[in-house]
Amino acid sequence: MDINEIFEKLDDIQEKMQSEEISLEDSFRYYAEAMELLKQCDEQIGAVEEKVRILDENGEKHEFE
Repeated sequence: MDINEIFEKLDDIQEKMQSEEISLEDSFRYYAEAMELLKQCDEQIGAVEEKVRILDENGEKHEFE
């Protein structure tokens, strides 16, 4: 899942959690799902930051994958 898909999914979860009719069990389930998505997002951002560091250290341009 790419970062844009993660943000879309997080938006969906946020909408569901704002419902007044959500059960406590569902809110915990959505919370756990959101935390996992945030972890994936952090990993993807970390990978991009690492590529940027490599560019800076070597002074060369490389295509992002």
